[in-house]
Amino acid sequence: MAAFDPVSAAVGGALIGLAVTLLMLLLGRIAGISGIFGDLLTTEIGARGWQLAFVLGLVAAPFLLRLPGQALSPPQMPAAWLVVVVAGFLVGVGTRMAGGCTSGHGVCGLARLSPRSLVATLVFMLTATIVVAIARHGWGG
Repeated sequence: MAAFDPVSAAVGGALIGLAVTLLMLLLGRIAGISGIFGDLLTTEIGARGWQLAFVLGLVAAPFLLRLPGQALSPPQMPAAWLVVVVAGFLVGVGTRMAGGCTSGHGVCGLARLSPRSLVATLVFMLTATIVVAIARHGWGG
């Protein structure tokens, strides 16, 4: 895991805020990744332009950061692919049940003062805290 860099975190957060704001102002859309990706899979080909650009930008950004020499640490993946598949399935089901993902509720929904997003974000964070506590410290301490 990379060391905390407050400048990088602040710049990254500002860029996320700018992207979310521009997407809302220019297209009237909420920058929830699950909704954008879902629309990309279900809308007709001619209407996919901005969704495709958004998703490609998410994928391309880390590679573009390497061009000026920015060091990027590889993601830490579990050794067992079954864990990745089950975790991905659970995230997908939870996202569908919650009516959006952490980016949609946590960044966009809270900014719009949505009560549903507040509840969803609290549940996301509480669940993540419990999972980390179990994964790092086990069931009994």
